[in-house]
Amino acid sequence: MKKAILIAACVIFVNTLIVFAQTHEETKAEVKELSAFHEVIFQLWHDAWPNKNIALMKELVPAVDSNVAVIQKVELPGILRDKKTRWDENVKSLVVIAEDYKKATSEGDTQKCLDATEKLHAQYEKLVRTIRPVLKEVDEFHQVLYPLYHYYMPEDNHAKIKSSVKKLQAKMDLLNKVELPDKMAEKRKSFLARRSELNKAVKYLNKVVQAIDDTKTIKDAIEEMHTKYQSLEKVFD
Repeated sequence: MKKAILIAACVIFVNTLIVFAQTHEETKAEVKELSAFHEVIFQLWHDAWPNKNIALMKELVPAVDSNVAVIQKVELPGILRDKKTRWDENVKSLVVIAEDYKKATSEGDTQKCLDATEKLHAQYEKLVRTIRPVLKEVDEFHQVLYPLYHYYMPEDNHAKIKSSVKKLQAKMDLLNKVELPDKMAEKRKSFLARRSELNKAVKYLNKVVQAIDDTKTIKDAIEEMHTKYQSLEKVFD
């Protein structure tokens, strides 16, 4: 009997660890395959391109091909599901640009190789920006928002909803203190306006979950807040 209880406890513990690991991976805004490609891009951009090293560009063609092939097969983690359309479009462009790069290196024309390398680097950076928020505070806010919107709200898990909304308010307080760098000066006005709207939506949601026990009202408030978050995120597109 004791042995059966022990086995059952072990099974529950292992399953809990598996669920935790899966959830942790699903809420990480990271694509390991893209990070791995950085090693090749770094050599191209910081060595081959500035030194007009066509031989190195040719040498790195197989590495570019293999990394692009792997990136084509990537399945984004759950937290990045809203970015899938843009990701797929940018991956398609990456494939075309990688082919142009391969062709340029085979022809050996210096300027064509330099231009092709520059385009490849730019497209890599575009993919990075697709999955990685410009501000860490936005990323931290989204990490709390993701399970709230995609799990706790559909499940009507009021306890988890209340807990998440409290955390969201804390993340919002941090986001409210952010100042955009000078290089983003042209986005500042739009950022401030949309952040203000998101802040109002978070405050309203916090008030609703604390004072009202009505599922529809709470869901409507979450939907509104989620829409305001998406609007803020688009500032950096």
